[in-house]
Amino acid sequence: MKIDGTRRHDRATELVLAYYAAFNRGDWDGMLALLADDVVHDLNQGRREEGREAFATFLARMDAHYAEQLHDIVVMASPDGERAAAEYVVHGEYRSTDEGLPDARGQRYVLPGGAFFAIRDGRIARVSNYYNLQDWIAQVGG
Repeated sequence: MKIDGTRRHDRATELVLAYYAAFNRGDWDGMLALLADDVVHDLNQGRREEGREAFATFLARMDAHYAEQLHDIVVMASPDGERAAAEYVVHGEYRSTDEGLPDARGQRYVLPGGAFFAIRDGRIARVSNYYNLQDWIAQVGG
């Protein structure tokens, strides 16, 4: 709930919502502008990447293989505005084969997911994404 925009948890919530709004628009530069230079990105069931440049590379890879929109986004933030969490439903299309994953044939999928955020100085300093990879593989026919 937004009260007056001056409370730290309101600003954290708005930051995460702006991040997802940019995602849904395909505005990668807009997303990157919301990140700290040294952002930490924990990939679902994968490695940790660091830095805005690594995040840009990740976005380019995602854009090459997937077309996704997030729906039913719910954001919760700590009172101090230093942490936030989001839950959402991914509606996607698997457009081209991503390395190590099943072959892409334009399969559509709907998948619940979530993320945790650390926020520092009005920017996202960490994003940790989670979804059920086995559910996604089953949906795309793996």
